[in-house]
Amino acid sequence: MARASPLPWSPWGRPGVKALVTAGVFVTTLWNLRCFLNLFKASREDTKHMEPLLVLVWEWPSKQVPNVSGDVCHELYGIPGCRLTTERLLLHQANVVVFPHNRLQPGRDRLPKERPPGQNWVWVSLESPSNSRALAKWNQTFNWVMTYRQDSDIFIPYGKLVPNQSATVNIPAKTNLVSWVISNYHKTQKRAEVYKNLSRYLHVNVYGKANNKPLCKDCLLQTTSKSKFYLAFENSIHRDYITEKLWRNSLLAGTVPVVLGPPRANYEQFVPADSFIHVDDFSSLEELASFLKTMNFSRYQQFFAWQRKFSVKLYTDWRERICTICTAYPRLPHGHFYPDLQSWFNS
Repeated sequence: MARASPLPWSPWGRPGVKALVTAGVFVTTLWNLRCFLNLFKASREDTKHMEPLLVLVWEWPSKQVPNVSGDVCHELYGIPGCRLTTERLLLHQANVVVFPHNRLQPGRDRLPKERPPGQNWVWVSLESPSNSRALAKWNQTFNWVMTYRQDSDIFIPYGKLVPNQSATVNIPAKTNLVSWVISNYHKTQKRAEVYKNLSRYLHVNVYGKANNKPLCKDCLLQTTSKSKFYLAFENSIHRDYITEKLWRNSLLAGTVPVVLGPPRANYEQFVPADSFIHVDDFSSLEELASFLKTMNFSRYQQFFAWQRKFSVKLYTDWRERICTICTAYPRLPHGHFYPDLQSWFNS
C-alpha cells in the first residue's frame, strides 16, 4: 500500500510566523489610517485657508458708509479672499476688527464687550499725532496699527507714484504764480506763519473756507492747475505725514508743489527729488519768493520730468485701504500688542 505523500510545508502552520504576519498586517493598517487622517487634516486646513478672511469694521471711518456686500475687495481692487463687513453680529466670526481712531474719542465703551480668542484688532488713523487726542487710554489694546507711517503694520499712504511709461509731459496752461487751498487756518500753525511771511514778497491766490472762497469738489483741480506753484503746506510736521496737499492738489493737478512738512529726505522716499520745492531749501522766504518769480520755462519744465515714468495714484476709498489688511495679513505678527500707542505714534 502506497504511503501518502506529505503536504507541502507552509509557514502558516507555525504559530510564531503567523503572529508576525498578523502584526505586520495590523501595522500596515495603522499606517494607512494615519496617512488618511493626515490627508483629511490637511484637506480641512486647506479648506479653512481657502475661506475668506473676514474683516469687521466696527465703525466706518467716514460719515457715509459705502456698500461692502459681496466680494468688493476682489471685484474693485483685485484682492481675493477678503470679505468686509460692518455687521457687529459677526464679531465672533471675524478674523480682524478695525477701529478708526476718529470713532473712538468717547472712550473704551465704544469697544466690543468681549474679545474672541485669536482675533486681531487694528487701530486706524490718517491724522497726524498733533491731531490725534487721547491715545494714552489705548495701551495694550490693539495688535496692529494702520496709518500713513511707513513703519505701520498696514501702510496706507494718501497717494503714491505708479510706473507709467508714457514718456509724455502734460503741463496745464498757467494764469497765475502761486495758489493755496486752506480750510482750517490757525495762526499758531507753522504753515500760517510761513504763508504770512512769504506773502510779503509775492501774491498768493488763496482759496477755501478759511478765505471765504470754498471750491466745489470738481473745481479744486481746475483751479490749482492754473497756478505754476502750489503751497502744499501740511497742518503739522511729522515723519511720513504727506497728504493729499502734495498728491492731489499739486502733482495730480499739474503744478509744482512747494512743500512744508517733514525734511526733504523724507519726501524723497515718496517722490523724485526734482519734482518739488522744499521751503527748507532756502535760507529765507524772500529767497524762496525770488526763486519762484524769476524761474524760466526751461527750468520749470524740469519739475515735470517724473511724468515720463510715473503717474499719480490717489487713495480715496476706505474700502481699498481696509482691503489691504488681507494682503498684509500673512506676514503680520499674531498675539502682539502695542504697549504704549501714544509713544509709538509720537516717535
